[in-house]
Parts: sequence; structure tokens; C-alpha cells
Amino acid sequence: MRTITLLTISNIFMTFAWYGHLKFKDSPLWKVVFISWLIAFVEYCFQVPANRIGHKTFSAAQLKVIQEIVTLVVFAVFSILYLKEGIRWNYIVAFLMIIGASFFMFNKW
Repeated sequence: MRTITLLTISNIFMTFAWYGHLKFKDSPLWKVVFISWLIAFVEYCFQVPANRIGHKTFSAAQLKVIQEIVTLVVFAVFSILYLKEGIRWNYIVAFLMIIGASFFMFNKW
């Protein structure tokens, strides 16, 4: 659970680093890049420990799938609450397919 918690915190910071500047389109590009790098540094402070801790239990491929699922959930909430963008039915279907991929990743055949 520690890995997922750290990945969630990491993704919150990364989502703001990558997409938060979209609300500030009048700001100079150099400024939003610099601020995004600062935010991304904080993100790495959670991401690296999450992967290090998680790799004791999960394979690297499993960690990547967990990361993608967390990313999708965080991004969906971010896009609705922060960017005020809606989620369409095809977004939900695509998200569900990626989450469905976790079944194959974690199933021991």
C-alpha cells in the first residue's frame, strides 16, 4: 500500500507539472517550464522511493501498470476539477481497457 500511496502523491505533482500550466497560457513559456521542473523535482522525491519500495514486491512491468492506472485516475480527477474538462464515454472505455490490462499483468497463469 505504501507504493500506491507514494505513486499517487507522485502523480498528483507530475500532473500539475505537465498540465497545470494550461490554465496560465499568458505566462511566458520559460517561466512555466521552470516552474514545471520545480514541481517535477518534488514528484521524483516520491516516485523514486515508490519504485524502490515497490520493486521488492512487484516486477518492473507490474510497477509500470500500477503507475499507469494511478496516472489515469489522478488525471481524470485533475481534468474534471482543475481544468474543468468533461469525461466522455470513450475516455471511460479507454481507461477501463487499460485497467483491464492489469488483470493480465497480475494474473499468474
